Amino acid sequence: MTNKYNENTPILSLTAYPANSRTHSDEQLAKVADSIREFGFTNPVLVDEHGGIIAGHGRITAAGWLGMTHVPTITLVGLTDAQKRAYVIADNQLALGAGWDMDLLRLEIGELQAVDYDVGLLGFSSEEMDGILAGPLDYGDKNAELDVDGFDDIIVLKFNLPSEDYEEVKVKLYEYGDSPEAALMAALGL
Repeated sequence: MTNKYNENTPILSLTAYPANSRTHSDEQLAKVADSIREFGFTNPVLVDEHGGIIAGHGRITAAGWLGMTHVPTITLVGLTDAQKRAYVIADNQLALGAGWDMDLLRLEIGELQAVDYDVGLLGFSSEEMDGILAGPLDYGDKNAELDVDGFDDIIVLKFNLPSEDYEEVKVKLYEYGDSPEAALMAALGL
């Protein structure tokens, strides 16, 4: 397979994939437009030999909102129709499987805030940003003894949750605040 990079492709020469199942809200497209405005068009649109968009429908829309008439593209040469259809889905889905090292993310965002960088450009909602910056729960003196219904040891559990489950788990933890065991079991659906 040979790929061809083109830095200056007219948007009007590109054709959206009619069965693109990925959706973009106006709010999400505004974040993409803000990113393009701040960082430039850093992720070329992937197209086939006929100008059919394989990946980058949202970036094209955001570029149009910004008044851009040309965008960088990479032409993927030699893909079968089945491969094109599959990649339209795979390009969007593969990134969803990634996670965050929350401690490092919190540190990086803090460093950006320290230099007065607009962290709103990072793409997180204000609720997500609040959750990230809130950090781990503070249990005070980590060396203090904790008497939890007969448990002698403190056990610290660290786990990652899909972002869509975060608020629900946080609410359950607050609901059962007087009973750590019940809170943990409720949060984990046990």
